[in-house]
Amino acid sequence: MDAGVTLAPLSIAYQTYGALNNTKTNAILVCHALTGDQHAANRNPVTGKNGWWETMVGPGKPIDTDRFFVICANVVGGCMGTTGPASTNPATGGVYGLDLPLVTIADMVRAQAMLVDHLGIDTLFCVAGGSMGGMQVLQWAAAYPERVYSALPIATSAKHSSQNIAFHEVGRQAIMADPDWRNGRYLAEGVNPAKGLAVARMAAHITYLSDSALQRRFGRKLQDRTARTFSFGADFQIESYLRHQGSIFVERFDPNSYLFMTRAMDYFDLAADYDGSLARAFKDSKTRFCVVSFTSDWLFPTSDSRALVHALNAGGASVSFVEIETDRGHDAFLLDVPDLIATTRGFIDAAARTRGIAPAPASSGL
Repeated sequence: MDAGVTLAPLSIAYQTYGALNNTKTNAILVCHALTGDQHAANRNPVTGKNGWWETMVGPGKPIDTDRFFVICANVVGGCMGTTGPASTNPATGGVYGLDLPLVTIADMVRAQAMLVDHLGIDTLFCVAGGSMGGMQVLQWAAAYPERVYSALPIATSAKHSSQNIAFHEVGRQAIMADPDWRNGRYLAEGVNPAKGLAVARMAAHITYLSDSALQRRFGRKLQDRTARTFSFGADFQIESYLRHQGSIFVERFDPNSYLFMTRAMDYFDLAADYDGSLARAFKDSKTRFCVVSFTSDWLFPTSDSRALVHALNAGGASVSFVEIETDRGHDAFLLDVPDLIATTRGFIDAAARTRGIAPAPASSGL
């Protein structure tokens, strides 16, 4: 690991969809975002909800499971089966907690490469993901350029901004200020810092949306009442919505994993590993890139994507860039945004033709 220690044993939880072709050239690795998991296109066994990227992955969809072999793995440090802070520490017999080494984006990708090796795949046709998943896409393309035929980083950046680190620190402090956090030992002590984690989620969720989307959906509408209560209850619909988002999040996510995942994003600075030159990270890369941003994403603004595109061009890489107009904010990459679906389909279909991957069967869907 980048922290200078070995993590062993290592478990990786993953899902696959579709079938690997005889030449093993049709594998797509989908990388999840901060609070995602391996259940990209199947019902989540914990929440009972549909997969987090079912708008994009499935039969007849842009990442077509009738045509491609799709892999999605829970990242190291996560809480859905891959080794993380809630896993057993073999040195003590208890859970790792904060004894788990700090995880980086490079560590996540290194573990994914081990999984791809385990599956007997030399080259991935495409690596795709948004937000923290997009960071993993960029790390893959820089660290394993010969293993990535095409790359689709969406709503992401090659380094985390000071503002984003600040938002993450607020979330971490909310968790650690909860009396039930117990210096990360809450599992051993039979408690859960649910209130702190809920507040962290509420603060983060605001950053995933846009002001115009919030105004359109909620405005100043009251929640199940006709007048203000002159109390600190959830008078407004937006307050009730955020409280709900916080309450359902604590049912599926481990607080210490939230600390580890946010820190991994904070530490990400791809250029720093190449003497401060982002272009050097992609020098002479043969990978085909499609970089996507959204006009209303203020968490990873289009300026971040443009800087990435300039670096890719300077490094001699093949890159296309699309800025999609939408008021749905950073979360647009998870939603049914027609221009995103069309862009992804067009990029993957074009790359598949040059790769010699056969079109999907006519019965695969509309």
